[in-house]
Amino acid sequence: MSKLRLMSHNQWKCDTNQPAWEAQGIDCSATTRVRGFVQVFADTQPDIIGCQEVSAVMADKMIRYCAEDGQIYALLWGRDTPIVYRQDKFELVDSAFSLYPDAVPGFDGVFNNSQTKSWNIGVFRVKEDGKLFIFCSTHLWWKSSNPESKSYQAGSDEARAYQMGLVIDKIGEFQAKYNCPAILVGDMNANYNSLAIQKAFAEGFVHAHDIATDYADETNGHHSCGNHGFGPYRDAPFAAGIDHILLRSAPEGCVKRFDRFQPEYYLPLSDHSPAYIDIEL
Repeated sequence: MSKLRLMSHNQWKCDTNQPAWEAQGIDCSATTRVRGFVQVFADTQPDIIGCQEVSAVMADKMIRYCAEDGQIYALLWGRDTPIVYRQDKFELVDSAFSLYPDAVPGFDGVFNNSQTKSWNIGVFRVKEDGKLFIFCSTHLWWKSSNPESKSYQAGSDEARAYQMGLVIDKIGEFQAKYNCPAILVGDMNANYNSLAIQKAFAEGFVHAHDIATDYADETNGHHSCGNHGFGPYRDAPFAAGIDHILLRSAPEGCVKRFDRFQPEYYLPLSDHSPAYIDIEL
């Protein structure tokens, strides 16, 4: 039986230090923050990381700094949604990547800002026992369907559900080919009760939080961290979270732990706390 730790990690795409940070004598450049991510990986020891909001500069530094620290990861490139995995534990069997389309049927406007919303799929074989599984990292459209929101764009909830359907269809193709479990992780910009997450449930996915046998974190895993600085962790429940780990066709009782990594040192690294599961396949 393969015991794995799988992570979803939005890293805040920012390569250079910002004026508001510099004025406070702190640094949010990729060089500084990626070294923080390397510490996160050293502290949590993930086997595979599904990333979001990762620039080419950040990806390069992540792999190099990990290697300098003795953590040997390989990169499956996928624009803003790369997958990072331990090449000593896994063989990459197959992969695919795609941007989400700009258009959403029935709604006007563009639903992929700067071509940053995408999915990235890897089919992995565990070297120790030959087990196969599909791992997908995704980042869905970000704006709000609430007319009172500063980020309002009509059709945003429907756009996320539409994108969720696209990635689920692609995962289904891989599951038909390889007949193995699938894990879908990412910043879905959608809470537990949203159209997008409910779409995944209707298509046979379950949330790792709901099936964890030993522990399930109840926080939402989000705080302010952006161009103007950073703040403390927010006191909000799990259902308000937008970073999810979903599974389909996984063995009963396989998820042991659903957790979020939220030490004090993480606050200036990204606004999204890494979410991870301990799973036995």
